[in-house]
Amino acid sequence: MKIVVDTNVLVSALLSPFRAPARVLDLVLVGEVQPVFDDRMMAEYREVLHRPKFAFDQRYVDDLLTYLELTGQPVLALPLPISLPDVNDVMFVEVAAATKALLITGNLRHFPPDQCVGVQILSPGEFLDGWQRFVAARQD
Repeated sequence: MKIVVDTNVLVSALLSPFRAPARVLDLVLVGEVQPVFDDRMMAEYREVLHRPKFAFDQRYVDDLLTYLELTGQPVLALPLPISLPDVNDVMFVEVAAATKALLITGNLRHFPPDQCVGVQILSPGEFLDGWQRFVAARQD
């Protein structure tokens, strides 16, 4: 299963290791889901996760980003004529649309369905609920 991970999910995962965003990251790290990304997303991940205000261990951040680049699927997404509340979020929809991936975000209000060209947008909790049903169905 392919997913696009909004930057806020990565930040939340690193800040709170026992909450839903961290569980999403765990699924990425154990290879249960495949992250998809483009160069714009990786640049944003790098810039945000290296901000001093978060005080993340920079070696860990670098290792995480390297892992995402090595195990994820890089994409060249085409521009879409959409308008989102935060123009910097358009890249996430473009990448998800290009790969038919789910977009996981902690800011659902930034992704109005009428602007997301059929991309399924889920919160980390919603994604995990669906993941549990998916795993249960696989076991039957």
